[in-house]
Amino acid sequence: KDVDNRSVYVGNVDYSSTPEELQTLFQSCGTINRITIIHDRYTGHPKGYAYIEFADVQSVQSALIFNELQFKGRPIKVLAKRTNLPGMSKRGRGGFRGGYRGGFRGFRGGARGAYGR
Repeated sequence: KDVDNRSVYVGNVDYSSTPEELQTLFQSCGTINRITIIHDRYTGHPKGYAYIEFADVQSVQSALIFNELQFKGRPIKVLAKRTNLPGMSKRGRGGFRGGYRGGFRGFRGGARGAYGR
């Protein structure tokens, strides 16, 4: 889609960030049509990424220079928005940051009483 060609994905966005703050950061790249901060549909909390739609394609190239820029103490990721590819989940990218929380943490071996008899 044409809109995708004029849009960038911005990742690792601080959860307290507002569209206005992103507008201030990216306005030097060109005219911004829309800023969408993605929220979890169940909790309403921000997911830590956003999409910025510019008025023209050239602005995307300018915005890509902001990749790894420190914004609110975090290096943001700026990538050209790709049209969702078949088979790629929209929520697949880095949503589960906690890692595996291990089911075996409390297991210390049940045969403890058998030692030293």
